[in-house]
Amino acid sequence: MNLAKYDKYRNTGLDWLGTIPKHWEEKRIKDVFMKIGSGTTPSTSREDYYENGTIFWLNTTDLNNDLIFDTKQKITQLAFKESGLKIYPVNSLAIAMYGQGKTRGTVGLLQIPATTNQAACIMYVPKNVITKYILYWFIHKYDAIRSINIGATQPNMNQDFIKFLILQCPPISEQTAIATYLDQKTSAIDRKAALLEQKIAHYQQLRKSLINETVCRGLDKSVNLKESGIEWIGKIPEHWEVKRFKSFAQTIKGKNLDFSDVYFEKSLPNLSLEYLRNDEVGFQTFCYSPSKSLIVNEDDYIIVWDGAGVGEILNGKKGYLSSTIAKIVVNKKMMSPKYFFHLRDKIEYTIKQIPAGMGIPHLNPFVLNNFPSPYPPMNEQIAISNYLDEKTKKIDSIVANVKGQIGTLKELRKTLINDVVTGKIRV
Repeated sequence: MNLAKYDKYRNTGLDWLGTIPKHWEEKRIKDVFMKIGSGTTPSTSREDYYENGTIFWLNTTDLNNDLIFDTKQKITQLAFKESGLKIYPVNSLAIAMYGQGKTRGTVGLLQIPATTNQAACIMYVPKNVITKYILYWFIHKYDAIRSINIGATQPNMNQDFIKFLILQCPPISEQTAIATYLDQKTSAIDRKAALLEQKIAHYQQLRKSLINETVCRGLDKSVNLKESGIEWIGKIPEHWEVKRFKSFAQTIKGKNLDFSDVYFEKSLPNLSLEYLRNDEVGFQTFCYSPSKSLIVNEDDYIIVWDGAGVGEILNGKKGYLSSTIAKIVVNKKMMSPKYFFHLRDKIEYTIKQIPAGMGIPHLNPFVLNNFPSPYPPMNEQIAISNYLDEKTKKIDSIVANVKGQIGTLKELRKTLINDVVTGKIRV
């Protein structure tokens, strides 16, 4: 297909739509879908509502700007009957009216008959529109829709908001051509991205295997090995030892401190997990403590003490320990901090295997303190660290490059949808 512009365009007078091909129309969602509905959540205390369920029950986490062939959860016939739910037909269009993170505004096109919870709005019985075209239109309008805040406490949508959204409507023949063209092009882009994701997974596994092999076997492949007595470690060089965590490191638990939304004299950032895990955060708080032991620097290591990420080990940043994390202080005379950091995958994995019980997970200090570690002589620890730093840096560079390629493909996909759906280019 040759891509070109339409012969004539006109200004809709709406900032929302801008300029569109002259012969296209503006319509409301309520004009192109004869029926719009939602659903509810059957009582989660009723096991007989969910156990061995066979009815597809859509949640907003099932929406991924794509076709929907399955749902993560299913409900029973009893739940369907007693909760007053409705089965929506194949080709119904669903949009998340609210949800955490990137969920709100995400859409999906049902390829199965399904019911839904109250967080999704379902549009069905289309009139003079190709539903697949509307799917692409909502993908195009994702950011714009999310920028409109509805609700007092959080930016939610409701059915009335969706009903009165105005969209540009080409003739049916053009909608079909647009949907077919975008299906072909986006599928090709998605296949390329999937292959690149596989490449990333390969390099990440290679990185992990390299670290695990090297921290347990060392660099000299000719040395005699002995059994370590620890299943995950396996055999180690004859002259190595196995030592427990508490013999070469200790932890300093964070505390609850008074926070401020703005910087004040002597204050430092509060080290939230969001701040530790990301280069930037949307909202940063500051705090102060006279205890120098609570100060973290860039060369420190942090372990998550409470919550879903318990046991995760992170690089430190300048700031104060929060109450859900702890600082790991490595005795540098006993162990190279960099060598220790290369062991973190094994530490995290071991800790996460321990049942946390009910409620909020907490780190088990006994497990951490008695965590067995391969213990080479200091000169070998340093050599291993330098070797792994060099090798992992190269792998990380390759992965970053591939991620950049995926980012470019995603941006190309987004631009393609935007340009075709809005009529900037003609297919």
